[in-house]
Amino acid sequence: MKVEIYSDIACPWCYLGKSRFERALAAFPQGDSVEVVYRPFQLDPTAPESPQPHREVLARKFGPQAVAMDDRLAAMGAAEGLTFDFDTVVENNSLLAHRLLRFALDTYGPETQNRLKGRLMTGHFGEGLDIGDRTALTDAAVAAGLDRDAVAAFLAGDDLRDEVVAEIDQARQIGITAVPTFVFEGKWAVQGGQETSVFLQALEQVAKDSAAEAAALAGTQDAAADAACADGVCAVPPATTADAPAANS
Repeated sequence: MKVEIYSDIACPWCYLGKSRFERALAAFPQGDSVEVVYRPFQLDPTAPESPQPHREVLARKFGPQAVAMDDRLAAMGAAEGLTFDFDTVVENNSLLAHRLLRFALDTYGPETQNRLKGRLMTGHFGEGLDIGDRTALTDAAVAAGLDRDAVAAFLAGDDLRDEVVAEIDQARQIGITAVPTFVFEGKWAVQGGQETSVFLQALEQVAKDSAAEAAALAGTQDAAADAACADGVCAVPPATTADAPAANS
């Protein structure tokens, strides 16, 4: 099973949802066979590429209720064993960090990308890590198992910028409007930092539905094979345009 998680490093609900989903995955009997890939999304693509105190940014957006919003998230995070220290959180444009996550996925694979995602979120929400600072991102990447020189060289350039921007645009085109959004097998979606029980139920249901689809497909293929075989010979149906292999360009 493949689960693609659309999220933003700067999204506290994404941090909460990541923790709850991972608890569900640990309780899922087939958890070891689930591939988890993080996809980029920006809540505010227009955010300036400069550090700003979280409290000030949130107050401009939501006014007096901003503190209560932070307090509620901090309490929910504490229940999950997560630290939300909003007094030290630094907001910045998240595109650079998303590029680094894509680099980790392409170069090292999903497990390393997952570790880096966790390190960035832990640092951002609990340690005052600036997700727009190249030195801070490099240190976080090294802590997640990436090579320091390779990361520093990557962050010094502009590689994967276009690809990540295109991914973010594609996410909006397929209907992703809020994060976190968990897409199972490219078909089923769960939105929000749901309770662990909700994620576990989703994993179980998707596994059940996928098994039923596979069984139905196998039955259809068997029936087609039986229909094509008679009098001791099996006829191969003529290739259609859809079946024909694509020409190499």
